[in-house]
Amino acid sequence: MSFFIEMLLKVLFLFSIIPFLLSEKLQKKYDVRINPQVEYTIFSGPQKIRQIEERFMDETSGMAISQKYPGRIFVHNDSNGTPEIYVLDTLGQYLGSINLEGVQNRDWEDMAIGPGPVPGRSYLYIGDIGDNFSKHEELIVYRIPEPKDLDLKEKLSIVPEKIILIYPDGSKDAETMLVDPLSGDLYVLSKRDASNTLYKVDADQLINGDTVTLEKVMQLPITLSVGGDISADGTQIVIKNYWVVYYWTRNPGESLAETLQRQPKLLPYEPEPQGEAIAFTPDGQAYYTLSEKKLRVEPVLYRYDKVLKTD
Repeated sequence: MSFFIEMLLKVLFLFSIIPFLLSEKLQKKYDVRINPQVEYTIFSGPQKIRQIEERFMDETSGMAISQKYPGRIFVHNDSNGTPEIYVLDTLGQYLGSINLEGVQNRDWEDMAIGPGPVPGRSYLYIGDIGDNFSKHEELIVYRIPEPKDLDLKEKLSIVPEKIILIYPDGSKDAETMLVDPLSGDLYVLSKRDASNTLYKVDADQLINGDTVTLEKVMQLPITLSVGGDISADGTQIVIKNYWVVYYWTRNPGESLAETLQRQPKLLPYEPEPQGEAIAFTPDGQAYYTLSEKKLRVEPVLYRYDKVLKTD
């Protein structure tokens, strides 16, 4: 039975991306604004950086941009991929990879960068949080410090920390994970419910080898969330689904939940066949997106720059 359900989901997805491909053609040919609510005064429209031709990066799901090496982009594949983080430069050129020793890629769906156990160091968080059929009792978050050396002449290999998370209300699928750079708290956002649910684990509970029950925080008026990020200074938040990039700005002293309670703005987004990866640059002045390969449509790295204000 599960085979037929999986095939049905694939067929439904096939039909669901046709409007995105059509909208891309219309927008490029006629300069049509498919969604008039999109704000073009905050970030510009997309700049195509490079088509990703490396065949081993055809199911990119998570992305983070290095805070230690601002010209480096970390990405990873999703379900049943190798347990590796691939490193690109900001022109989309492949530079090498980081192997996570002793773990598997069950369904890595998102990656975040933020603080960790050692003050002043930045850490990569890899979320093994995907669960298409809601059959796993636990989520897994792997954590590694940003490498001290990223010349990648030889493949790096690192043993990650491993933190087990459990939902308080049963298994579910998720593809969005955020780490708050101000508090260090980690958030997971569900995907398949009509109003996606935000869950949280406090920074001091993120201990290697521990199992932690997530705290249910709130529901958002978003469905099918597939990725998100928080800028390094904590003031900008993006969450995307297959159609839209939602954007919030955070006021001083606000918690993430307080910020997300406000109505988001919609940012420019180039239609992608299955776009799941999004990340801010360390200065918060741009964000990148990257899709999986679908229907022979090659993934493209896009950049969106903040619009300069003029008086």
